[in-house]
Amino acid sequence: MDRTWSPLVVCISLLGHWLRGVRRAARVLTLAGLGGLAVPLAAWAQATAAASTPAQRAFGFDDVAREARALAAQPWRAAPPADPRRAALDYDAVRRIQFRAEASLWRGTGSPFEMQFFPVAGAAAVRELRLFEIEQGQARALRLPARVFNNDGVLPPEPPDATAPVAGWRLTYPLNEGAKQDEVVAFVGSNYFRALGQGQRYGLSARGIAIDTTGGAPEEFPDFTTFWFERPAAGSKQFVFYALLDGPRVAGAYQFTLQPGAATVTTVRAQLFLRAGSSPIRTLGIAPLTSMFLHGENQASSTGDFRPEVHDSDGLQIETAAGEWLWRPLTNPAGVLVTSFALNSPRGFGLMQRDRSFASYEDIEARYEARPSAWVEPIGQWGEGRVELLQFRTPDETHDNIAAFWVPAQLPAPGQSIDLAWRIHWQGPAPGGADRSPPGARVLQTRSGYGYFKGERPAGLHKLVIDFSDTPLPAGVLAQDVQARASLGANTKLRRVHTYPNPVRGGWRSTLEFERLDASQPVELRLYLQAAAGAATHALSETWSYVLPPQ
Repeated sequence: MDRTWSPLVVCISLLGHWLRGVRRAARVLTLAGLGGLAVPLAAWAQATAAASTPAQRAFGFDDVAREARALAAQPWRAAPPADPRRAALDYDAVRRIQFRAEASLWRGTGSPFEMQFFPVAGAAAVRELRLFEIEQGQARALRLPARVFNNDGVLPPEPPDATAPVAGWRLTYPLNEGAKQDEVVAFVGSNYFRALGQGQRYGLSARGIAIDTTGGAPEEFPDFTTFWFERPAAGSKQFVFYALLDGPRVAGAYQFTLQPGAATVTTVRAQLFLRAGSSPIRTLGIAPLTSMFLHGENQASSTGDFRPEVHDSDGLQIETAAGEWLWRPLTNPAGVLVTSFALNSPRGFGLMQRDRSFASYEDIEARYEARPSAWVEPIGQWGEGRVELLQFRTPDETHDNIAAFWVPAQLPAPGQSIDLAWRIHWQGPAPGGADRSPPGARVLQTRSGYGYFKGERPAGLHKLVIDFSDTPLPAGVLAQDVQARASLGANTKLRRVHTYPNPVRGGWRSTLEFERLDASQPVELRLYLQAAAGAATHALSETWSYVLPPQ
């Protein structure tokens, strides 16, 4: 039987540089703690009274949601300007401001979790956060003594009773080796965050929300302004905290539950309120992911880079409600490329780093083969909407140029809320933390180009080579009986599709040759493996879905 294709909407646009906001703004500065002045743990929890008393109910998500609803009913107010001395610090000066590791929150309490903080410093992290600790159900303000940071002469000396403005935080946990504390998650800048599982290196980021990342309007970056941390008990295996989001057109309440492991999982609940009286939102992105793709197997380097591949992610993976799996390899287009998969309540989507071979990258410092994949698993039914993929040109690996997120078909009215939940699985090379994969053959690589070609190659002729992994075959089907089912868009003329077993690595190789009729228009391509057994035709692989950008 033929496979039923998921609806696909493709929109190509050359929009210039208004997308510059989706970039390495999320890259976290890793500030190693320096020895020095010890700070008593009691100084962390100065008891500014919470609104409740011990006799009242425990602080929780509903309290944050009430704050978000109240914010959305009021005109938006921008954050007050940061201290000009701090905002003016350059990258090197910011790196010299070191958090003292011995001042880590919850150190010495028996908890496996410890927290460290990032200072308000530099142009990328100038907003001061409000921080609270929840203990025995009651929220109390956290204020850091200024001496928890070693300023190394970058800033003038602070008075003895001064508090430190905080722009972000990171959580550590014995993730890889016994009692050694490893960074497991970090929140700093706008509403970005990143997490790690065992054996992983920081790569792609997640966000709380994405607003008008696509659609033609300037992108908006709401901020996480306030965090409430539940004090972790001795021996805790998970960490729970809450966040308040505020921006010109939306306010939101978030609950995060972090479970470190081979594949670290962050479970997110979000209740979002559109701000009354604000301009309409064109694109509301739920569970957004942000990554980088410079060049790879399907797109060789044009700058003479010695590294075969440079990317934090190499493809978008989707599992539909019907159980179909889609794989779209990423590209670094000449302009801006926006594609959308129209779906009803998908089972999952993610930006994946499938290639785990060091030889594919040859970068001893960056270790791209250890960058995590991020698989988003919706909780509950999300209804009608689309998974949107944004790709735009980046000149180097210091800028993020990839974003993927869910766009609901219907937005709430101002003052009303949308309430969704999801899990993000930060997967990687460690045993037990491997990437979520389709049950059949999956795409191992996509390559573009020609070997020997006899005669003059016609203008507009293209050849793509797609390698699939091995998979069990139905009874009576031989490896050589497996064929590819290809579907090409209207801007193409198919010349040849050929599939045959791969005797070296196993699985199958498909070659697809076609002519592009109009080079100024994109080409949409799809291909999957199938085999006949008796009267039935069986789909054996995920669907390879590729877009060739306009030239």
